[in-house]
Amino acid sequence: MKKTLLFVMSVFFCLSLFSQKDTSSIASTRLKQDLPAKAATATVNIYPVPVRESYFNIKTDQDISSIRITNIIGQVIYKVQYNSPQMLSTIYLDNPRRGMYLVAIVFSDGSRIVKKIMIEPSE
Repeated sequence: MKKTLLFVMSVFFCLSLFSQKDTSSIASTRLKQDLPAKAATATVNIYPVPVRESYFNIKTDQDISSIRITNIIGQVIYKVQYNSPQMLSTIYLDNPRRGMYLVAIVFSDGSRIVKKIMIEPSE
């Protein structure tokens, strides 16, 4: 009886592992297909970091078409759209609060990159 139960449990265990392997390979195949063809390979420099004043610079090797800055909970605190793409941009924030922020940069070719910055109070 114990041997039969052990055999049945091992068969179910093996089948469950096999089914998980199949679903994970299907999911990874779908994710690879859903990814955009272009990946952002731009070099982005944000300085000074941490930001201690109310401004910072963004320098890239590709043309920037728009910049959006959000706080960690997703609230947009700054947004700009450029009519003529730029490679160097100075961002002036109005009385920024201390914390982590996400800088989303969209390039003129449609690719996008997101960087984190830390804003600290000036001393």
